[in-house]
Amino acid sequence: MNPFRDAFPLFAKRPDDVYLDNAATTQKPQSVLDALRTYYTEHNANVHRGVHALSTLATEEFERSRQAVAEFINAPKSEEVIWTRGTTEGINLVAWTYGADVLGRDDEVVISEMEHHSNIVPWQMVCERSGARLKAIKVQPNGELDQDHYESLLSPRTKIVSIAHVSNALGTVNPIKEMIAKARHVGAATVIDGAQAAPHMSIDVRDLDCDFYAFSAHKMYGPTGIGALYARERLMADASPWQGGGEMIEEVRLERTTYQKMPYRFEAGTPNIGGAIGMRAAVEYLRSLDASQVEAHEMGLLRDTSSGLLQVEGVRIVGEAAQKAPVVSFNIDGAHHSDVGVLLDNQGVAVRTGHHCAMPLMAKFGVPGTVRASFAIYNSSEDIEKLIASVEKAREILTS
Repeated sequence: MNPFRDAFPLFAKRPDDVYLDNAATTQKPQSVLDALRTYYTEHNANVHRGVHALSTLATEEFERSRQAVAEFINAPKSEEVIWTRGTTEGINLVAWTYGADVLGRDDEVVISEMEHHSNIVPWQMVCERSGARLKAIKVQPNGELDQDHYESLLSPRTKIVSIAHVSNALGTVNPIKEMIAKARHVGAATVIDGAQAAPHMSIDVRDLDCDFYAFSAHKMYGPTGIGALYARERLMADASPWQGGGEMIEEVRLERTTYQKMPYRFEAGTPNIGGAIGMRAAVEYLRSLDASQVEAHEMGLLRDTSSGLLQVEGVRIVGEAAQKAPVVSFNIDGAHHSDVGVLLDNQGVAVRTGHHCAMPLMAKFGVPGTVRASFAIYNSSEDIEKLIASVEKAREILTS
């Protein structure tokens, strides 16, 4: 019996579902659903500009949510937390504000071959605009970043290093604290894609000493369409806003506009108020759990899945780093990943197939895509048993 599963209403309605697509999005606990419902039914109003009671209450709840997220990542202050639509928007925000301001011709941005497209494409775009060069850290055959190659890429020309805390496609946990320190040594700012780390590990931006850290609510049991970006104030206090409109202004004249201070100068328009409140509920849910118990549970699922899959003839795991989050990517020799996914779905097992928005990484491993099983606290040993049995049956069908 899984002690976490009862908190998630979807499984009461779909008790036989084996949901292993958590790296794409997680299910939502009742507390998050209740928080959304309470906002929309009891204190729905716009924030910051209203003087009436409902607006005041909504503003208080909205800013309480910002403070909760700041505490979740140990940010020095809540003003360094900017609301976004998610990790993708957070990285784009950094690229088109700080990045656009500091990058010039022949400057360099360092990413890696394992990045999600949302940590590749924005940097390609801003480098093309600025004349800067984009360089990528090599991935080793076991799915770890080549740290010697990383050091060789760093130079006084390196202005930004942007890397994933955890690979969404492989589950590799990168040694970002050490990588951040190396970037700091050459004067580079650091951007961390934390989308896959936030649900599974403690995040401390002060200890990491990163300059930016982006993550999404929906991958950590919160609602879709909301996320947060930690941004170091001294780098962003005078950065150019990337969107203009209401909320982010101090004074507008036809001749000239002045902008608000952080974080509001980067939050043009009516924000996702309900989403922010739902994200706070997700943070509170995660903080209510015993972190060591959660880690032991998820790492047990990872261990059992990896060993079980390797017992199936023809299965090859892609990415076997020493440090991994609860994600397993694999293929079956002689079978297309999409066909495997369809056959698993026919047996009630939901996984992700394809390139996982990491096409350069797939090219590195010489595959068009993989089957990815990713785990959350509500998954159980029974789920793993059904996954392994379903993979075995799919293999028999597809390779016989």
